[in-house]
Amino acid sequence: MKSATSAALLAFATGAFAKQITVYNGCPFTIWPGLFTGSGAAPSQATGWEAAAYTAVTFAVPDNWTAGRIWGRRDCDFSSNPGPNSCLSGGCNGGLLCTNPVSTEGVPPASLAEFTLDANGEDYYDVSLVDGANLPIEITSSTGCHVASCPVDLGPNCPAALQGPYDTTGFPLGCKSACYANLDGNQADSANCCSGSHNTAATCPPSGVAYYSYFKDNCPDAYAYAYDESSGTALWTCATGGDYTVTFCPPS
Repeated sequence: MKSATSAALLAFATGAFAKQITVYNGCPFTIWPGLFTGSGAAPSQATGWEAAAYTAVTFAVPDNWTAGRIWGRRDCDFSSNPGPNSCLSGGCNGGLLCTNPVSTEGVPPASLAEFTLDANGEDYYDVSLVDGANLPIEITSSTGCHVASCPVDLGPNCPAALQGPYDTTGFPLGCKSACYANLDGNQADSANCCSGSHNTAATCPPSGVAYYSYFKDNCPDAYAYAYDESSGTALWTCATGGDYTVTFCPPS
């Protein structure tokens, strides 16, 4: 019977973990990326780490990485009561290392890089602002596929009803979605959340989502709400085989 280590080495050698993702912090401040795997084998990287300004890490991911998410956390202190409130934005259960299955990604608002790789010979990827945004972010591929991005810091000009949280100086660290801000007063049956009686693309058009244009106009190559595929500039595909880079605070 092979050991777990031998099995992992065999998987890597046979190409199961041949794809790589690089996470680069282009921000002029430290962030704490988080990593989540929806199902199947997980990447080799820890589920959370400290990323100083202008540093990068590269790690192997399964060729068929499913529902993978990467996001950035801001203004974190894990020294006491580590958990989702250890960071002012994007925090997760577990403190520095994000634990599953209680939390699938950072506490909103959080800009997400999302991946489902090698689905019928194609990689699917996107930048999601469905729960709001806390950092500029982009996804690029080594094979030159379309760039998924939200290269703008949406916090400073965010509509007042959505703005926040704030750092100790009062600077806005994020911009919530209309769903997360609970503008309808009922997230279980909400046009902003595409829930309840609004839970299909037909019953949840972008015209019914408050502040849709703020997110989509600033970040046209990102998901601005749950059913944004109809825009044609939300979900992207790439022939499987290449590597990817997730950049926080990409050059404008």
